[in-house]
Amino acid sequence: MNRLRIIILILLASPVFGQDIHWTQFNNNPIFQNPAGAGNFQEDLRLTANYRTQWRSVSIPFQTTALAADLKYKGHGFALNYFHDQVGDGKFQTNELQLSWCKPFEINKLQELRAAVQLGFNQRQLNSNAFYFDEQFNGYIFDPNTPISENFQTASMLKPMLGFGLIYKHLINTKSSIQSGVSCYNLTRPNQSFFADNTQRDVRLNFFGQYRYQYTPNLTLEPSFQLNFQGPYKEFTLGAIGTYLWSSSEHISLSSGIWWRAKDAICLQFGYARGPMYCGISYDFNYSSLVPASRGRGAFELSLRYVFSKFQPAPIQYRICPDFI
Repeated sequence: MNRLRIIILILLASPVFGQDIHWTQFNNNPIFQNPAGAGNFQEDLRLTANYRTQWRSVSIPFQTTALAADLKYKGHGFALNYFHDQVGDGKFQTNELQLSWCKPFEINKLQELRAAVQLGFNQRQLNSNAFYFDEQFNGYIFDPNTPISENFQTASMLKPMLGFGLIYKHLINTKSSIQSGVSCYNLTRPNQSFFADNTQRDVRLNFFGQYRYQYTPNLTLEPSFQLNFQGPYKEFTLGAIGTYLWSSSEHISLSSGIWWRAKDAICLQFGYARGPMYCGISYDFNYSSLVPASRGRGAFELSLRYVFSKFQPAPIQYRICPDFI
């Protein structure tokens, strides 16, 4: 098998080779969406976890995991996020560890601009021993122990990464608010090739917008969109989430939503929240040209979130002595 065919095999086994991973529940993965999301919440500390498995009916499932922690400290937002992705027969793995710093700027009491920078590392590795080659067929049987003449210059690489993000927030009134943002990633253009040539990773631009409307005291609607550009690829997702407050005393809420990813999938999402904990699940129904292989099956995704607040002691009520009245 010549080098060109190996490259084609790797690309077919891993569409994310030239394109960053995407998430259906992008609103539940705020640091991956925009580094300016660091500290963009009411509580003091937030932990998030996301898991996605895709194309189980087409090939070996693509599996992606993301973990993040962010907090607010002295008016700044800080976040640490880890990302792991594994795809294809060659167990092509991508690992990223990134640190984000965000500084909010108050325009007025109703508007805020958040600016952030993200630094980190990208590590990729490939198990070439998992591939099969023509020369391992000896004319009678396939012998995986037969040595091959192909030579991969490297099986692992570590590259620096740089990104920036902006988020604009506007509190329209007591019932509605909007926030929108733009972010860019892969500004260092790391080399992605396992051979001697230089194949730079394309810069990814992300745009998002979200509108929140308190329709009734118990019902909240949140339509939103996300738009990604990366090299020759583009992705547009549009949808909405409705959240119903089931029990105010126990702080229990239920949510459901639907998303449309252009030329790719229709996605359903459901969520459950109780106090500081949230759990969301979603499933993508594929309708693209891959349907003959996917049979309409896309991806299953799970998101978890937990927030912590500092203990606030109850205010002490003092009685005023009548002698001083």
